[in-house]
Parts: sequence; structure tokens; C-alpha cells
Amino acid sequence: MKKFVNDPRQFVPEMLKGIALANPDTLRYVPEYNLIMRTDAPRDDKVSVIQGSGSGHEPAHVMIVGKGMLDAACPGDVFAAPPMDYVYETSKLLASPKGVLHIINNYTGDRMAFEMGQEMAEADGVTIGTLLVDDDVAVKDSTYTVGRRGVAGNFFVIKTVGAASEQGADLDELLRIGNRVNSVTRTMGMALTSCTPPAKGSPLFELGDDEMEMGVGIHGEPGRSREKLASANQIVDELLEAVVSDLPFTSGDTVALMINGLGGTPISELYLLYGYAHEQLAKRGIRVGRSYVGEYCTSLDMAGCSITLSRLDDEIVGLLSAPAEIAIRTF
Repeated sequence: MKKFVNDPRQFVPEMLKGIALANPDTLRYVPEYNLIMRTDAPRDDKVSVIQGSGSGHEPAHVMIVGKGMLDAACPGDVFAAPPMDYVYETSKLLASPKGVLHIINNYTGDRMAFEMGQEMAEADGVTIGTLLVDDDVAVKDSTYTVGRRGVAGNFFVIKTVGAASEQGADLDELLRIGNRVNSVTRTMGMALTSCTPPAKGSPLFELGDDEMEMGVGIHGEPGRSREKLASANQIVDELLEAVVSDLPFTSGDTVALMINGLGGTPISELYLLYGYAHEQLAKRGIRVGRSYVGEYCTSLDMAGCSITLSRLDDEIVGLLSAPAEIAIRTF
């Protein structure tokens, strides 16, 4: 393993410290709870929006804390749900008179941690609403989750509810928006290589030089099938067919199209995939109204991608277009 690592047990805390030091005016780091939060949170005039999940998926979720997005993120270790007390303490620290919204990717560990943390925080008088994200079409169930997994599509949920919260929407309205966006968002991913968790020091699973995993999970969970390596266009065709047919998306729809890298895929290859996917959607009569190309929900250094479609309407477009300020900066 060749990685920039000191003590693998300190990998996540050292990363979080770096994020906070790079953004001192906007982000605060609370090491006791792996917590990255906005320096201006909580605010009395908005619902506090919180995510968690495991580390290793950056920029999700600690790098998307900021105005118009998350108010806080309290991740666990690499590929591990946050402990219940992290969720509990974060919910108390972020408690607002307008309430707290938990956004949970649909994995068993995440749900257990957030459900227990919510119960304890509510006993202390914190008002909490819960959104489950389950956009992954690759599996209906697995040993890793209770139903479909929440993957890159969670960005559309986070962006819309984050924008609505910034505009003053109450907790019930955020739940309506988030559930609605989740209901029209679908994702499927694939892997060309495995990834190497720092604590393990070796690849999480093995793929032959001529193999790829279709429908792989972001923690290396088995997908729909292990197949022979195919061309980029063939890969897009298979992913798009799975995503489009699931909702289904139909001719006349306008969608947001996200080509998400899993951590080890060059941006040039992601744009190559995007170009073909855009053309294939047009042939189906599906118009791309908003485009997202880059790394949003990764799996450490895994080479691979996922394709997400989210059906758009005026309300969703307005929220996706709203300003956001997060740790990932452009010049």
C-alpha cells in the first residue's frame, strides 16, 4: 500500500483537522464527535441539516458542510457508521428552535446509529425529522442494508433541502421536499478496481485485469454481476438501462445527469462517459437540464463511476440553482 498515512487509526481525525484548518472562517471541528459544523450554526431562523455515514466517500459529507448545504456532518471511521453518541451530541449541538433534520443513507449501521441518537436527543427536547435516501437501483436488499442503498443521489436531496432550509422552510416542508427528490432519483455504479482502506492495507476485494463489477456498492459490496471488461460506451449503456428503466424515466422528462467518480477515475474519463450518456438520453427523448460531472460520493481510491438521474421540475430546479458555499472551492 502506498498512501499518505501516519497511524491508520488517526486517518479520519487528521483529515477532519485539515478540512477545518483550511476553512477557518466557515467550519468548526469538534474532535470528540468527528464533527465538522458551520461556524454560524445553529441558527434560530433555520432548520439544522445533518448527515453522517462513514468516511472514505469524500467530498461526502464533511466537505459539503456550508451555506445552502449541510450544517454539520459527523462521520464514522472509514466505511463505518458514526457511533450513536456522535449523532446524539451533534443533534444537541445543532439544535435549533426550528428543529433538526437527519439525512440518512439507507445502510443498517447508519440507520441504527441515527435512530438511537434521535431517540436520545428527542428525550432532551430536540425536535428531529428523518429523511432516508435509497437511490441505488443495483440491489433491492443486501447484507449491508435494509433495502436499497443511499449513494450519490443523496447530493440532490442534500442540495434541495439545504437550499430550502436556508430560505426558511420549516421541518415538515423539508421532509416533503427531500422525500419527493429521493422518489425521482436513481443511481447505479460500477467498479474497474477495488479500493484500499488505510487500516486494512490491501484491496478490499479482487478484480481480474479483464473484469469489472456492475452495481458495486460504495463500500465494495457485491453488485449485480461480475462481468468481462467492456468499452466505455457499453458500460454506460448497461448503467443507463438499469437507471432509466427503474423509475422509469420516459420521453419528455427533463433530468439532472450526474456522472460521479469513485475516487480513482480521471476527470477526462468522466467527461467521456458524460458525453455518451447525454447523447443516449437524447435518443430516448430525455432532456438533460442540469449536469454534474466529478467526484461527489467516492469509495476511497476505487476506479469506477456511477450514473445518477433525477427528474426535474420547476421547484427542484429552483432549489438546485440556489447559491451554496462549501469547503470545495474553485478559483
